[in-house]
Amino acid sequence: MAEGYTVHHHAGRLADFLARYPRTLVLTGAGLSTASGIPDYRDRDGTRRGRLPVQGPEFRRSEAIQRRYWARSMVGWPVMAGAVPNVGHRALAELEHGGRFGFLLTQNVDGLHQEAGSQAVLELHGNIHRVVCLHCKAQFARAFVQDLLNEANPALASAIAAPLPDGDAAIEPDALEHFHLPYCVECGGTLSPDVVFFGDGIPPPRSAHALAQMEAADALLVVGSSLMVYSGFRFCRMAVAAGKPIAALNLGRTRADELLSLKIEASAERILPHVAELLAAGPARQADPSTARLDHREIL
Repeated sequence: MAEGYTVHHHAGRLADFLARYPRTLVLTGAGLSTASGIPDYRDRDGTRRGRLPVQGPEFRRSEAIQRRYWARSMVGWPVMAGAVPNVGHRALAELEHGGRFGFLLTQNVDGLHQEAGSQAVLELHGNIHRVVCLHCKAQFARAFVQDLLNEANPALASAIAAPLPDGDAAIEPDALEHFHLPYCVECGGTLSPDVVFFGDGIPPPRSAHALAQMEAADALLVVGSSLMVYSGFRFCRMAVAAGKPIAALNLGRTRADELLSLKIEASAERILPHVAELLAAGPARQADPSTARLDHREIL
């Protein structure tokens, strides 16, 4: 099958899905941002790469863990800071502005949806571009904290290491021996990225908002997520319990494969721009009669 036909076919099926379910809730994951140069966590089988990330409870109680986090973040930050939205992010913003889905939840912390122009978006796991003091709750831009880090740790300021997800980088433990932590300039307290660490739960008000969006939706579309983390997978369970169809656009398997009505194994940046084009201004796209019922599992 010709590649061009395959892309057009995939886009058409997904456009039909969105046309049929205009209040679709979109849930995005790390696979959407890989085309922006941000590594993802898992391979196509859903297996996690590398060592386990910093756990929230460990970060808050251990200065050694804080040094590890901030040193790795300091070296990896330029990759995150320089990332720009890719065509997948921009296509979702275009679809939102055209009223082609109801709301967007993201598991990503990179802020690229907002930079692309999305407005109806909730960041489930926070935003890596913000830093908060755990003591006085003062908030700072991550770029400002990078200046503090560079000033206190000039030897690491020009270090280069392999980038890891969420602005992290692979540096050797011996680089941490003389590392100086950044502290709150208001009270001297401990600084933390304004994100949900592994081992922590999504703040209840944010979780309630997200669950309300799932209840209001008529379908769920997963983009670039293996759903191996329960905070994303639970929306699939909710959709199934309510009899709402689920579509997924993802390279590789997902935790919800057996629950999907439609699965497209392709990269988001290749498919979503064509979906936006098919659903561009004008009356709603008519669903393909051959896909009028999505009560069977279909993998494309």
